[in-house]
Amino acid sequence: MALATRTARRSSTTRTIWDSSIGKKTVMAVSGLVMLGYLVVHMLGNLKIFFGADEFNGYAHWLRTLGAPFLHYEWALWIVRVVLVAAVVAHAVSAYQLSRQDIKARPVAYVHKRRRTSYATRTMRWGGIILALFIVWHLLDLTTLTVNERAWAGHPYENVLSTFSTWYGNTVYIVAMAALGLHVRHGFWSAAQTLGAGSARRDRTLKFLANAMALVLFAGFVSVPVAVMTGVVS
Repeated sequence: MALATRTARRSSTTRTIWDSSIGKKTVMAVSGLVMLGYLVVHMLGNLKIFFGADEFNGYAHWLRTLGAPFLHYEWALWIVRVVLVAAVVAHAVSAYQLSRQDIKARPVAYVHKRRRTSYATRTMRWGGIILALFIVWHLLDLTTLTVNERAWAGHPYENVLSTFSTWYGNTVYIVAMAALGLHVRHGFWSAAQTLGAGSARRDRTLKFLANAMALVLFAGFVSVPVAVMTGVVS
């Protein structure tokens, strides 16, 4: 009986935290940082393409054997995928519910819109939608190879070249990376504020880190299609 009561209390407390705006913002912040960590690692892995096909294909194979012999083939990769899917879903759901709360709290549109909000802030929601659509495209393009017309299973280097040898592949990727940069720039700052890292003294440093992180990620990811387009990687 006591155990059931404690379980009910914990469930009630969790529900109360989730229902609050600060609870949802915390979920957004934590899940966003998980995805940010993945993006940094993913970008660094992508840059291996500049060292040639053997290096890049070897890295792709290593990802599938990570943790061996303790973990079976691709187990570590699937663990990462599950964590990422959970982070994306948590991030999207909390963002949507916060948006709904915001609309309910302000049913009448402002007569005068605030002009001091940044471009990234004003386009945060659209940026999220663009990135969600891009994730679907990216998986179909380089994971399942469904939309990659010249895909060659087991040859990731050649598949990347195939994708970025088309105008639409480059356009989709670069537009999505621009949206990612703006999303990270605002999201990193918001996460720092939500998790209590922000203060008047740290304000300038956090803004610098947010801008630097967004710029590095954008430049790092976009350098690959640019290199393919210009023949640096071929």
